[in-house]
Amino acid sequence: MAAPAPVSEAASSQSSIEKRLASLENMMQSRNFLQVELQQQLNLLQDEVSQIRGVTEEQSYKLEKVLQRQRELYQEIENRVSQAYTQPAAPVADQAQPNDAQTYSSDLSENEAYERAVALIMKDKRYDQAIPEFQTFLTTYPNSVYASNAHYWLGQLLTIKNDGVKAVEHFKVVVNEFPNSNKRPDAMLKLGTLLQDQGSAEQAQKILSDLINQYPSTTAAKLATDRLGN
Repeated sequence: MAAPAPVSEAASSQSSIEKRLASLENMMQSRNFLQVELQQQLNLLQDEVSQIRGVTEEQSYKLEKVLQRQRELYQEIENRVSQAYTQPAAPVADQAQPNDAQTYSSDLSENEAYERAVALIMKDKRYDQAIPEFQTFLTTYPNSVYASNAHYWLGQLLTIKNDGVKAVEHFKVVVNEFPNSNKRPDAMLKLGTLLQDQGSAEQAQKILSDLINQYPSTTAAKLATDRLGN
């Protein structure tokens, strides 16, 4: 039979176990403290993200309101100018609908220049003064997102002034150089009408036929159909 372990050896073993337990407790406490600290940091980050999201949503809402007001303003301008445009055979109102994909410039100077030109039409009905204003705009901003609109309005204004030759030039720019412009159907209608009035019946017929084929569901196409029928 082996002799029993000495008391000192058993006490040493007990002390080692207690030290290990104490070390494990310290580790658990440190881990719990770290988890609490990480959770606090996570909560702070979540609060910051929520605040940023709130600011972003508020700014997006304000920006959308500004863009909506711009769309309404430009549509009102179009309607007012179109009311002044009449054809010899029958009045032709601009029936173009607002385009949801309309692009707006981020250049404040460009926006101000364009709005200054259209303000001469909407607010003051100073059509003669609006013509050089649009011409200056196109010279200053030849690649503007509003270029097709500016050419269209020049065509409208020059038609009102009975300058059909120059009006044709601007309508041709819209038709030939801006295939995605929401002004193109109406520009085609007015171009065809002016060409017909100027005695270019064959060209007028082609433009009006192209309008009907390319934009069959538009009001401009229906008016073109009536004009071809007559």
